[in-house]
Amino acid sequence: MQKEIVYRSFNPKEIKAGELQALMQGSIAPRPICFASTIDKNGNVNLSPFSFFNMFSTKPPILIFSPARRVRDNTSKHTLENVLEIEEVVINMVNFDMVQQMSLSSCEYPKGTNEFVKAGFTEEKSILVKPPRVKESPVQFECTVNQVVPLGTEGGAGNLVICEVKLIHINPDVMTATGKIDQEKIDLVARLGGDWYTRANGSALFEVPKPLTTLGMGVDQLPETISNSKFLTGNDLGMLGNTEHLPDADSIEVFRRMNSELQKIKSDFSDELLQNELHKLAHKYLEEKRIDDAWKVLLSS
Repeated sequence: MQKEIVYRSFNPKEIKAGELQALMQGSIAPRPICFASTIDKNGNVNLSPFSFFNMFSTKPPILIFSPARRVRDNTSKHTLENVLEIEEVVINMVNFDMVQQMSLSSCEYPKGTNEFVKAGFTEEKSILVKPPRVKESPVQFECTVNQVVPLGTEGGAGNLVICEVKLIHINPDVMTATGKIDQEKIDLVARLGGDWYTRANGSALFEVPKPLTTLGMGVDQLPETISNSKFLTGNDLGMLGNTEHLPDADSIEVFRRMNSELQKIKSDFSDELLQNELHKLAHKYLEEKRIDDAWKVLLSS
């Protein structure tokens, strides 16, 4: 059973912009990083990271990032000024190998400073747009800017830079043999709140099957003894509810006879404790993604 929670509530109009930004950035995370290379009308190159960023369409391929007005003094960033002058940008993805240099590039150097040089990155000539690519980035998107949408005039107000991808460059070292992105090899990083980042690699990566070709029964169809279990978590119930067909009686009987963990529980615990122990074992199997075995445990009582 879930404990009762008394939530704290915040009205955005009643707190300072800095406090609001910290709450939102700490909560809406992790956020992918748009490492944007732009150029002004005089040919000065700028390179800067933005975590207000994501993809929003595939056909056409649209990426949007938002250089927000500075909270402390309500000034605009050089990236925004540049895309208003030259409507092109290269969006470079950031992996763990380059995160410290990327962070260095976010220093507020004077206008006209080339952050490629300051941060030690290599300029790679683009093919379709004027701004250069970051050679060290595993994936680079050459884009034109379709539209810039200002969201306000106060410090902290965003400016949606709507970009259309014209050409994609991918380091083959981060691809699988079938031409997809290998999530382990690309080793992306993302922004959290404050100075915090997260790394999409190792134990942080996990798979959740998408219910696109199956129709899960839903948590509402689970027996109350399962849905109200003290030992099965919300994630456990989600996996069970995503099951389309339950194991048949014959397979449950075979499992009951062959599984030593189940046999031990049935021999060691009385009827009043048996259900709890079965739920604990099912939880263990669900953590191991053995969903069918978890169902067989739950249905063997």
